[in-house]
Amino acid sequence: MTDKRMTADEAVAQIADGMTVGIGGWGSRRKPMALVRALLRSPVKELTIVSYGGPDVGLLCAAGKARKVVYGFVSLDSIPLEPHFRAARESGAVEALELDEGMFLAGLRAAALRLPFMPVRAGIGSDVLRNAPALRTIADPYGSGDEVVAMPPLGLDVALVHANLADRRGNAALTGPDPYFDDLFCQAAKAAYVSAERIVPTCDLLDEAGCVHALTIHRHLTAGVVEAPYGAHFTECLPQYGRDETFQRAYAQAAADPERWAAFTERFLGAPDEPAYQRAVEDAK
Repeated sequence: MTDKRMTADEAVAQIADGMTVGIGGWGSRRKPMALVRALLRSPVKELTIVSYGGPDVGLLCAAGKARKVVYGFVSLDSIPLEPHFRAARESGAVEALELDEGMFLAGLRAAALRLPFMPVRAGIGSDVLRNAPALRTIADPYGSGDEVVAMPPLGLDVALVHANLADRRGNAALTGPDPYFDDLFCQAAKAAYVSAERIVPTCDLLDEAGCVHALTIHRHLTAGVVEAPYGAHFTECLPQYGRDETFQRAYAQAAADPERWAAFTERFLGAPDEPAYQRAVEDAK
């Protein structure tokens, strides 16, 4: 079987300017932050980011990597508004397509199933359609009189997700309380790269996961797997660790002031690799 292990930098080296990148997780929960930090270190730009957004979106906007953001929300959870995305949105620095969360999910499902659209009631009666005039509605062809949104596929060039466990073949297990929609991100993408807290032998993966239903990401979906302990920091990755609220507050406070943000960036995001970032975080405690 193919050994798909690689580094975070090797994974993001597969991303080119102008690509559409889907990022798994939810808000400030189990985001593939080690891969996002590798993306920040790379020269790539002009990306379209598709995400139930958190600091992944904010950091990529702050670094000038994002040209467009497609999102259901962008939040730090315990801090309602992601400050960098808010600034980018208010200034018009990025093009934005804000969708109802159900519409976003329908778009992922359409892409995963390779369908031209997915009918969904979400968005009907809201301002989403007014603010996104390219979206269309469709009448029930069976004559009920219902009209629904024809949500186009959110097709991805690349998906980035973070798992609790993986094996070298690219199978991955999500053992926390919620898998979110990481499997759909992988299915919707031409290529998916998975970072994981630990890479274990395939023969141990099921026992370590504790439940077959946790094995939601299968090797045929993945192009690469990266071992990244604490790779979701500063977001949570249950059951291994919770959100680093102290670090998140420092991040949000620094975002409000250019000088403080420059110092924050130099101290943490200027690290040459993930181990150096982890050391900087540990030294700051």
